[in-house]
Amino acid sequence: MWRTISLALALATGEKPAAPEPTPEEAVRRVLNDQVAAWNKGDLEGFMMGYWNSPDLSFSSGKERTRGWKATLERYVKKYRSDGAEMGKLTFSELEVDVLDPNAVLVRGRWQLKRSKDEPGGLFTLIVKRLPEGWRIVHDHTSG
Repeated sequence: MWRTISLALALATGEKPAAPEPTPEEAVRRVLNDQVAAWNKGDLEGFMMGYWNSPDLSFSSGKERTRGWKATLERYVKKYRSDGAEMGKLTFSELEVDVLDPNAVLVRGRWQLKRSKDEPGGLFTLIVKRLPEGWRIVHDHTSG
């Protein structure tokens, strides 16, 4: 109802109506799409924009658990930017986005890298929350 009233007022005054706020699912999918785009440009810092910049960020992969945004970035740099490492082309697929409440989303999916010598991939589970800075991944559990 408020959306209709706002639209009517905007039309009456000649103003452009504000774009509707994306749904939690749309917003989270945008975060993931932005991550893929940044990765595929070789921009790890841009990729990391999808993560909560906090010492409380948790990232688990294999037998390793990493805590904190900075440590997670350092892990990515070591694994994908060190001598001889190749980032490759990233894709996400089979995404299942479950809105738990208006400020929290659970995402399950598959990741795949295409590199010149191999094509590693696996599954991931993310917890994504709406924070003051926007939707951010607060927990990432990735298998290879």
